[in-house]
Amino acid sequence: PSVWPKESLEHLAALVEAGSYGVRSALLALDAKLVPAGEFNEELIKAGIMLAGEGLHPTSKGTRIRFPDGKPKVSDGPFTEAKEIIGGFWLWQVKSKEEAVEWAKRCPVNPAMMLELRQVYEATDFGEAFTPELRESEERMRAASGMQQK
Repeated sequence: PSVWPKESLEHLAALVEAGSYGVRSALLALDAKLVPAGEFNEELIKAGIMLAGEGLHPTSKGTRIRFPDGKPKVSDGPFTEAKEIIGGFWLWQVKSKEEAVEWAKRCPVNPAMMLELRQVYEATDFGEAFTPELRESEERMRAASGMQQK
């Protein structure tokens, strides 16, 4: 698997963890952060880093599907037992982990929030297990869904 190679661009998910309150509540608690957050997104876009990004509704509007014994079990939120809730995400394209960390350190968040940086799997991460047939199937699905591999 790739480990942040510096010679190629990596896709990275930056996950916004907002505690049990959700990212909207955490941001609204500090209205002054909304403008800086928008400005930060504009900087990411201008730099060619940001591929996508969205905030998520609180867990009270969520649904979980678990598969105990292989059978789906559906539960509606809120999910109060969770201590770390994903409140949103960015999808970034960066040259290295260090570059991602430098961008993340500039993010205007409130003290209750945390960012987690994780790589997105690339085809090369699967090695020989990602056969030409699987690669072709993946390309067909991406084309049909409108997704493009960058």
